[in-house]
Amino acid sequence: MSVAEVDLEGLLRRRMLPRPRDEGVYRRAQAAGLSELQARVLAGRLNAYAGDIAPLVDPSLRYLTHPERLQDARRAAERIAQAVAEGEHIGILTDYDVDGITSHVVILRTLNELFGVPLHKLHSLIGHRIFDGYGISLPLVERTLALSPRPSLVITADCGSSDEPRIARLHEAGLDVVVTDHHALPASGPPASAYATVNPTRADCDYPDPTIAGCMVAWLTMSLTRSVLIEQGVASPSTPKLSPWLSYVALGTVADCVSLGDSPANRAVVSHGLTLINRMEAACWRVMAERLGTDSVPFDAETLAFQMGPRINARSRLDDPYAALHFMLAADDATARRHLEVLDTDNQSRKAIESDMVERARSLALEALAEGASAIVVFLEDGHAGVQGIVASRLVQAFGRPTLVLTPAAAAGMLTGSGRSIEGLHLRDALQRAHELAPEALPRFGGHRGAAGVGVPRERLTAFRDAFLTAVEEQLGGRDLFPYVLTDGALEPAQLSLASVDELARLAPYGREFDAPLFEGEFRIEQLRAVGADGNHLMLELSMGPVSHRAIWFRALTPGEVPAFGPGDRLHCAYKLARNRWKGRESLQLMIEHAEPVR
Repeated sequence: MSVAEVDLEGLLRRRMLPRPRDEGVYRRAQAAGLSELQARVLAGRLNAYAGDIAPLVDPSLRYLTHPERLQDARRAAERIAQAVAEGEHIGILTDYDVDGITSHVVILRTLNELFGVPLHKLHSLIGHRIFDGYGISLPLVERTLALSPRPSLVITADCGSSDEPRIARLHEAGLDVVVTDHHALPASGPPASAYATVNPTRADCDYPDPTIAGCMVAWLTMSLTRSVLIEQGVASPSTPKLSPWLSYVALGTVADCVSLGDSPANRAVVSHGLTLINRMEAACWRVMAERLGTDSVPFDAETLAFQMGPRINARSRLDDPYAALHFMLAADDATARRHLEVLDTDNQSRKAIESDMVERARSLALEALAEGASAIVVFLEDGHAGVQGIVASRLVQAFGRPTLVLTPAAAAGMLTGSGRSIEGLHLRDALQRAHELAPEALPRFGGHRGAAGVGVPRERLTAFRDAFLTAVEEQLGGRDLFPYVLTDGALEPAQLSLASVDELARLAPYGREFDAPLFEGEFRIEQLRAVGADGNHLMLELSMGPVSHRAIWFRALTPGEVPAFGPGDRLHCAYKLARNRWKGRESLQLMIEHAEPVR
């Protein structure tokens, strides 16, 4: 079948579906004193949840599990404590994304400010996405070994679980490597050459929540190190705890798209971290608030996910990530402002590159979909490796299928790729299965349920695509795939109010696997106009009954497109309730996610 013969309207039509509701959770939530609206939201996100509801609706640090429950955490903490006590040089080796950068900040600030390790004995080791690739890459190993003086201990964060060959190289050179990570381990288990591997996904790990982010693993490990130093008499019992660093953990947790659903730990650190952030005690938070405007304060999880996260990630996508690290560590507003300018410039460049790549990737994806593919694997010969994940996300939204976007790697003959998943598909497990089916076609991969990275030999691309499609089909079992939005049902006109916004805000934080509430309803268009530099957003006034409300629909149109509806027409909308702040005044605003004219 040719692309021209594909039913494009049917393939691309986004559907509104009611979110499945767990009736048991719905009844328990109401019995616990939650309103019907709050119970509805919880029941749509906690399928088959049998645990206590209180830790989810009232997040608190008292629900955190002691780091001793993490396998190897005591061994790791004792080795780090030894390095502190004996004045060793320490390497801090982390991933280049937000999770990795925030992990880096946690480890560095703890060692320096709380444990007294001088900065000249701390070595920041962050790979370059384009030239080094993910994790403990060989170039990063060689740079580590070339340091003078050379560190005798390397602490990783948000990477290392799948890097045994490079860890072995460091070990053979006399360096101890303590791995802290949250990515799924290979079938062979923890890296054998590591001194310790702290990872909640280990099969032999007793920690109750394997979904915590890499920055949280790092925070727990360094918290236990503080306890060990106090036990050994190296540090004073009055040494401050690491609680203030939970501001960074909150950012890394939200940006890395780990679960905010049935995870009391993740919900607690994000909730507490946002409280710390909104005190605006660090320059990075103050300057970001200045850039976004006073109406953006207080920050919420959405601010971290869509404003701070992309700016920090943009730097590592396009260049070396150290400007992002320096921004997070800035001691004063002027320094933070200077580094934020770099991040903002990179973010604008990233958007332009992304737009071009998405357009080309969509065309290639349609060819695959014409053949009935259950997943999308796109290779862009001249694509930018730093934007793969964002492009994959856009294709998932457009086509409702798990997607991998590949571009040429720095290593000759290799491709590198990033993937994003859909509800009901564990992406890392699918890649493990693809590796079993065609090991030579997927020598390197890593990730978790929602996102992953791959390394594929160029000559094996077809074999990899076939193996991956087979693995996806085995997991999904022939399920129909299409783009969709899940809604929490309809609201009465009286519920379109700031009181409902407050009611829903009490269930925050929202994020992956605990999506912000999305409702559906039919409205009459009173007014509309195109806005934005390209005229691709719509500002509307919508009425339900006698009351009208302001609404905004981002990316409603392609540049130059004229709306197919106007005043007097009716729209069936999927929308969020939002608080609009303008010059000290607050009003309700509807945030349109999807809409269809009512014919």
